[in-house]
Amino acid sequence: MIDPVRHRQLEELNIVELCTRILTNARNELYLNMRCLDVALSSLGYEAAPDCTGVGTDGFIIYYRPEYLGRLYRQGRVSVNRSYLHMVLHCLFCHMDTRGKREAEDWNLACDIAAESVIDGLYLRCVHRQPSLYRKDWYGRMRKHLPVLNAGGVYRILQKMQLPPKQKERLAAEFYVDDHQYWQLPKEDPKLSVMRQNQWSRNRERMQTEMETMGNQQDEDTRSLLEHVQVENRERYDYRQFLRKFAVLKEEIQVDPDSFDYVFYTYGMSLYGDMPLIEPLESKEVSRIEDLVIVIDTSMSCSGELVKRFLEETYDVLCESDSYFRKINIHIIQCDEQIREDQRITSREEMEAYMKDFTVIGQGGTDFRPAFEYVNRRMRQGEFHWLRGLLYFTDGEGIYPVKRPVYETAFIFVKDQYTDISVPPWAIKLILEPEQLAERK
Repeated sequence: MIDPVRHRQLEELNIVELCTRILTNARNELYLNMRCLDVALSSLGYEAAPDCTGVGTDGFIIYYRPEYLGRLYRQGRVSVNRSYLHMVLHCLFCHMDTRGKREAEDWNLACDIAAESVIDGLYLRCVHRQPSLYRKDWYGRMRKHLPVLNAGGVYRILQKMQLPPKQKERLAAEFYVDDHQYWQLPKEDPKLSVMRQNQWSRNRERMQTEMETMGNQQDEDTRSLLEHVQVENRERYDYRQFLRKFAVLKEEIQVDPDSFDYVFYTYGMSLYGDMPLIEPLESKEVSRIEDLVIVIDTSMSCSGELVKRFLEETYDVLCESDSYFRKINIHIIQCDEQIREDQRITSREEMEAYMKDFTVIGQGGTDFRPAFEYVNRRMRQGEFHWLRGLLYFTDGEGIYPVKRPVYETAFIFVKDQYTDISVPPWAIKLILEPEQLAERK
């Protein structure tokens, strides 16, 4: 007589073995089509979890309900492959570690939309499925505001839309793939979350290096994946700290209390009555911005409101007490495919007046070369005493100059507001967080 308990255990083992083979085959098929995912795909183990609503991952293990995985497999290998890749993308983009104080429901939806947009952009047989018209419509709406649909950008769009509950439910159902309950790791081991984020950040950086190293051999079918990886790997900067790099060291006539030695001063006064041995220096070395060029891309692709907020942020830094010399020389140039305006600023009062009446001029195409030619010509005419740098605020879509100028150049972008165009190797590429240019209250 067969022991029913033993029989049930054997059946469960067979089911687990079958599910493991299904997931392993999906991993292998994805690897054969996307070699750049080799480390990422092999970073996850498998574990059956009856409490799981379908499939899900915590960044270390893929959890699955056997019945659900069986139904998914019967729909076709593409369904399993897409689910596997969807979870890997959550890990690669650190969706489970970057929520912060964001509202959970919208963040989960934003992460699913971001992951699915990558997969829908991969024209590979192992994962390709024709998107529904509803899905295409939502992609179109969001790409009007966001060139690359990453989770942070999609979340901000969803927050602004304030969708009715029924519409949000339908949208969540359209993009639902996996169970996010495993994203929250046990609180008793806080180091585990840091370890997970570091591991997947390394995987993502290595993946970008491999994809970019392939160069022209990189298949266009995986271009959307590379764009998303580049967006997530961009280094973030403190813009205020960055702007101070263009300051020069110069002496100004003022008391320098930092170099004043009170010991010798008081000793001299006590010894001679009214004759100190040392007096405060009458000059002080300060690091301040003197010559600077700010070029604003006023093409059709750049938002006028975003340009104004960038100038306001720059203005705040320049107006700090240690940023100005008594005489300054800042040129604010508006340019699309040609120079539209060159406003010379020589004082705080002129800067305040310019900011008050600022309007965008242009709205044509984008060509970066005229601005550099114009600045180089003004340098030869003696317009600048010592030009340290040029800041070019743009969305990146334009013709770059080939030759490096004699001054430092930085192309400044806002995260989620541009496509990843290759900046010349001699220039600095600076990415600002949208929060840094937040609207003023």
